[in-house]
Amino acid sequence: MIGTILPDLVKNAHKDWNFYPQKNEELFLTDKKFISFLDGWKRHLEVDILFHSSDFFNRHTANLKQLVVPILEESAVRPSFLAHIGVELLLDHLLVVNEKIDINSFYDHLNKVDDSKLALFLTKCGAAETDHFFKFFNGFKSSRYLLSYQKIENISYALQRICMRLWAHPFDEKTVLLLTEKLQLYKEELEKDYMQIFEEIEQKLSHY
Repeated sequence: MIGTILPDLVKNAHKDWNFYPQKNEELFLTDKKFISFLDGWKRHLEVDILFHSSDFFNRHTANLKQLVVPILEESAVRPSFLAHIGVELLLDHLLVVNEKIDINSFYDHLNKVDDSKLALFLTKCGAAETDHFFKFFNGFKSSRYLLSYQKIENISYALQRICMRLWAHPFDEKTVLLLTEKLQLYKEELEKDYMQIFEEIEQKLSHY
């Protein structure tokens, strides 16, 4: 489980870290936990490719983009970027509110991760030090951040924070409120068929 979210955790902890353990698999074959971390990492990459190349993703991203274009007229944020991340976070929101995932169980699993093995895995990936990563990781676990995805307005603030990594002043509070309205509106459209993409990816993954 930790392997499947590790690519995202790594980039959030260190935006300048670029690891490709799948290109050096021989480095991780000495330990069962390393192999497990690597399997999760590779699964994450496979899902990313299948999701971002799907008709579902392209259709919903295009639709959400049209909704947010009017509220970004005075913003430097690209509507296509906001729609891309917005669709992903709305899917997370729907999984949470419709209880398709057990968040507490997810965090319980993360709390059982062998930190010493994970640190060695990251070192083998090329990390010069791991203290900052574990500070971020421990904060992620203790905050149980995914629970905040139950509220649409928190999705808007999450999008604002993501945009702040690329633009100094992405949009103001008024735009955040308007974004919440657009996300609430589009949630109703997305909810009609959102499980389709998970079923589609699961079927394709079974062929790997």
